[in-house]
Order: sequence, then structure tokens, then C-alpha cells
Amino acid sequence: MDMREDVIREEFRRLLAEHRCLCLWFLREDYVPETVPEMLRVLEQIQRHGNLEAYRRAGALKQWLLQNSSGASAV
Repeated sequence: MDMREDVIREEFRRLLAEHRCLCLWFLREDYVPETVPEMLRVLEQIQRHGNLEAYRRAGALKQWLLQNSSGASAV
């Protein structure tokens, strides 16, 4: 895991914590997605149920995750 991925995962955890009650109330309190598909599903829920700022932040994280997951599978 490189430094940039660490930063992205930390931003994901921060966004998850900020929007857990409003957008992710149906998830266990201790659930923290680790795989890219799990993270993408959570980001979709934040975009669907959050405010505009949450939508944009989740979109930026999704774009980064999709870009990097596609690159890894192509090798």
C-alpha cells in the first residue's frame, strides 16, 4: 500500500464516520469496509443519502478507487 492509498483510506474512514448516522444507519457501528467493492457500495450510499458536500467527496473517492482498481487488474 503506497502513501497515497493510505491517505485515500483515511479520507474514506473520515467520511464514513461523519455520515454513518445519516446515510449508513443500517450498517453495524463497527463495520469498516476494507475491500474496494465494499468501499464503493458504501460511497454509493453516502452519495444517495448525503448532502451535496458528501456527494462530491464520495464521488472523488470513488473515482480514485475505480481508477486504481482498474489499473491493478490490467497488469
